[in-house]
Amino acid sequence: MLHCNKWILRITLWNLKLNKPLLIDHSFEDWDWEGVPNFRMEQVRDWIFEKGQLDWGKMSNLPKSLKEKLTERYDLVPMKIMRVQGSKDTTQKFLWRLRDHQLIESVLIRANQDALGNRSSRLTLCVSTQVGCALGCKFCASGLDGLKRNLTTGEIVGQILLARKEAGRRIDNLVFMGMGEPLANLRALLPALDQILSPRGLGIGARHLTLSTSGLVPKILELAKYPAQIRLAISLHGGDNETRRKIMPINDRYPIEELFKACEKFIEKRRKMITLEYILIENLNDDLQQAELLATHARRLNAKINLIPYNQVDGLEWRRPTLTQIRAFQKKVEQGKAPKVTLRMEKGHDIEAACGQLRLQESSNLS
Repeated sequence: MLHCNKWILRITLWNLKLNKPLLIDHSFEDWDWEGVPNFRMEQVRDWIFEKGQLDWGKMSNLPKSLKEKLTERYDLVPMKIMRVQGSKDTTQKFLWRLRDHQLIESVLIRANQDALGNRSSRLTLCVSTQVGCALGCKFCASGLDGLKRNLTTGEIVGQILLARKEAGRRIDNLVFMGMGEPLANLRALLPALDQILSPRGLGIGARHLTLSTSGLVPKILELAKYPAQIRLAISLHGGDNETRRKIMPINDRYPIEELFKACEKFIEKRRKMITLEYILIENLNDDLQQAELLATHARRLNAKINLIPYNQVDGLEWRRPTLTQIRAFQKKVEQGKAPKVTLRMEKGHDIEAACGQLRLQESSNLS
């Protein structure tokens, strides 16, 4: 009975917290606190975005009465760390618990060593945009449990603020390739991008941001209208419709030709190269005919190609190809005169860094 009462109390406290709005769901330009001078709001903005402070009580230059008022009115913390995998000198995966107890993941990636063996100081954060995913890509752990909900603007920005705090330094690059389909949540994502890009927000330049999509054609066209020069990556994973639909059900709605026409319109409007992402899966899309098709597509779009050997997911049948086959596929694409080809022997293979794996494990443990 005591354990039950403690659980009820915990749920009650979380419900009370959820009744308060999350401050960073709203742009700081839209903050309007009756009776609070602008310079005080600027101090709060500085604490959150410059110093990364998400505790009202530790904002030392605010009057006690204002801190108490803001504490009653707004929540500052969008999520808490539940688990961390990996180490600070390699790749780290964060499992976050949101205010409604849903779980999401982010991955902090250190750059590779340079030609002299020196480790680059560059940090990249892989950011989630949804709890789960509705698109059902066959290789992905994120969608195994379906879509729970979209993340809010503050929950997207919060991953960056809290990962920056954990890293102890500025994050250089953001890739929206975590849990969920980013373009299915543009309503929250675009305001988050505004906060990320603003010099008064996180101040990360547009060329350091990449959005990945499975191929939501109308949303690609909508994104093309966004003013900042963010980068676009297409999760292709198949050189023809027959192969791609086995991996990505979205291909039945938006087949390759329709997808590429949207990409061409995006490129025409933005004047920026896109990237074709291609996860290599043994005996499914790793034959050399697919490599030839991929090179043809890249030439048509003047696109970069990013080859990614499959990261094993518990509960899924797929396997990564042998290293020999991976290299042969890469060579064939290069021989096809694709504009630029990279092979990403992804980090985090030993910490199950494929999106959604840690969340599924924890959810299973809690059930």
